[in-house]
Amino acid sequence: MIKIGILGDIGSGKSFVAKKFGYPVFCADHEVSKLYKKDKKIFNKLKKKLPKYIISFPIDKKQISNAILANRFNLKKIEKIVHQKIQKKLRLFLNKNKNKKIVVLDIPLLLENKINKKNDIMIFVDSKKIDISKRLKSRKNHNQKILNRFKKIQLSLDYKKKKSQFTIKNKFTEKSVKLGIKKILKEII
Repeated sequence: MIKIGILGDIGSGKSFVAKKFGYPVFCADHEVSKLYKKDKKIFNKLKKKLPKYIISFPIDKKQISNAILANRFNLKKIEKIVHQKIQKKLRLFLNKNKNKKIVVLDIPLLLENKINKKNDIMIFVDSKKIDISKRLKSRKNHNQKILNRFKKIQLSLDYKKKKSQFTIKNKFTEKSVKLGIKKILKEII
């Protein structure tokens, strides 16, 4: 099984690119959202660690945002609880798809949390800053302070680019992305 890790800036279109490969995708952000909505154990653990912020179930993203903005250590507390569960879900995903030729990992902190393996293929999604900024501002829960907090815990884009075997220029059109993917698949399969 070939594992492809998708790297890039917040808002660069990593999830969009991941889906366009046409292979099973593990999307960590989607899994985290599901945990906040459906996992009562996660709620109880977070409520115990952050009782001032985690108030009701299902967990509203605003509660998480408020906790992160109130204290920079709260993000670490949240990560410690949530990441264990996400790691478990990733193992289940990989096991379920072990007979697939390729799986795609859409995990924002893939390198930071050392989730990737040496022989995984890393692809950097390169997008113009102005396009990223427009996309982020159009999101309904856009919060620049939260974005800045997340950017601080991420490795530099230069480092991610260096660690990648391939780069896809994302012009936020299906055509440009599919062309890049086609070239990459030709080389790795």
